[in-house]
Amino acid sequence: MDPSHYKGNHTYVPVSQKGYWQFEMGDVLIGGKTTGFCASGCSAIADSGTSLLAGPTAIITEINEKIGATGVVSQECKTVVSQYGQQILDLLLAETQPSKICSQVGLCTFDGKHGVSAGIKSVVDDEAGESNGLQSGPMCNACEMAVVWMQNQLAQNKTQDLILNYINQLCDKLPSPMGESSVDCGSLASMPEISFTIGGKKFALKPEEYILKVGEGAAAQCISGFTAMDIPPPRGPLWILGDVFMGAYHTVFDYGKMRVGFAKSA
Repeated sequence: MDPSHYKGNHTYVPVSQKGYWQFEMGDVLIGGKTTGFCASGCSAIADSGTSLLAGPTAIITEINEKIGATGVVSQECKTVVSQYGQQILDLLLAETQPSKICSQVGLCTFDGKHGVSAGIKSVVDDEAGESNGLQSGPMCNACEMAVVWMQNQLAQNKTQDLILNYINQLCDKLPSPMGESSVDCGSLASMPEISFTIGGKKFALKPEEYILKVGEGAAAQCISGFTAMDIPPPRGPLWILGDVFMGAYHTVFDYGKMRVGFAKSA
């Protein structure tokens, strides 16, 4: 081991199950307060192949609520509504072909057959060995959903203000497919420490360690380093301490003694 990479001594725990570097972990604390979920013990693996820190939905939801995280998909949806909502409505009222609207506002690319089923169509086309060149990024997907929702609301003769408010409410209900959540970059100072009990010792993560910053300046987005992953018994519930944790804590995989060790990174 290179001593320049860690401070102090390592805390070691035995491998509880071979196959993964799996070990037993104790309570998870938010701002020093127990979440109760792992008070009687949880299993965990240290895995550099996982970028984030994955855990049971029940605790990840608690953590994300405490740090003010919202689903990335919800936020992308709200961005589309706030920046392009009026434009999309105007185009619909002008009887623009709905499948062309998102390309007209610049959020999707149109290839002559781009409709709201673009995602399904592209999968089918890919299986057939054709790529239809669609840009099905998250903003494009959010735009397509907004078009469908707005069409339905216009058909019910709702006012423009009511429609935009309703679309915003729908955005809030969108689950994130990959479980990623974003936070306000300006509120890191008020976020709590999140601690994991390993070998009877608390390993705390500060906000700057568990929040990932993507981009620079006004375009910067801050992503929660916690993601939900429910692994059923008997293998689960299982925490995966990925790069977010391993960046903060120097990790030793001791094959000879079948144990895993953690010390503060230098």
